Amino acid sequence: MQFDIRRFDIYRKVPKDLTQPTLTGALISICSCLFMTFLFISELRDYLTVDVQSVLSVEDPVKHSEKIPVFINLTLPNMPCEYIGLDIQDDMGRHEVGFRDNTHKDPVNEAKGCRFESHFLINKVVPGNFHISTHSSHSQPDNPDMTHIVHKLRFGMDLEEGKNVKGSFNPLENVDKKASNPMATHDYILRIVPSVYEDKRNNIRYPFQYTYSYRDIIQMGHGGVASPAIWFRYDLSPITVRYTEKTKPFYTFLVMVCAIIGGTFTVAGIIDGLVFSASEIIKKAELGKLS
Repeated sequence: MQFDIRRFDIYRKVPKDLTQPTLTGALISICSCLFMTFLFISELRDYLTVDVQSVLSVEDPVKHSEKIPVFINLTLPNMPCEYIGLDIQDDMGRHEVGFRDNTHKDPVNEAKGCRFESHFLINKVVPGNFHISTHSSHSQPDNPDMTHIVHKLRFGMDLEEGKNVKGSFNPLENVDKKASNPMATHDYILRIVPSVYEDKRNNIRYPFQYTYSYRDIIQMGHGGVASPAIWFRYDLSPITVRYTEKTKPFYTFLVMVCAIIGGTFTVAGIIDGLVFSASEIIKKAELGKLS
């Protein structure tokens, strides 16, 4: 007996002459194709989306350095640049008045205000503070005004644009205190959280998240109201957040595509069969042949 491999065909073909197209079947087929296209596009977008997973740990992510880079950019619309300076302090005895390295001051508002920007390092093992004040100025303004807008305050490395990270890496961005009392001292208390971000190409960055609370006070000195300032008091958390980019493997995408096609065809076939059977029963009932 001659072996015929066609016996293993589980997709037996029905002659076209034995099939009957229907309007209902055509509508269900069109709807099924549209539905499968929608699910396929949704699944493709999900497959191409990079998922960011986070894990908490107690570690020092940057063991080779005891310093944290800080970048600050703010505008004081009513304080000339000549009076403004940056002071840095911490509990290890550091006290720098009028820090000038990597510091830029640009006049704004017809030289009545100042755009202040600076980049510096702080110790990560002890709490401390840095503040914008007039302490380093050779003369003091007649009407000091520390109302301001914080454009950016960043700790550690900057994240690349487009990184989808759920975290507080720059919560002070565009914080507006222009409506505050001109003589008020602004006090920001920051809780810094070390973070590690590893992308899908195994590139590692070390940003720092932070949360903050705020208060404004009017300080009294010996001769009346003390000169206002903008304080940023910080403390470092022992908890590190490690972010890792994950992409879905290609086989999961293929499995979902097969499930979409197979599931849609199966459900559509069941619906078409039920509709066809119901229509046949109705026709027989109208002809009185239903028994």
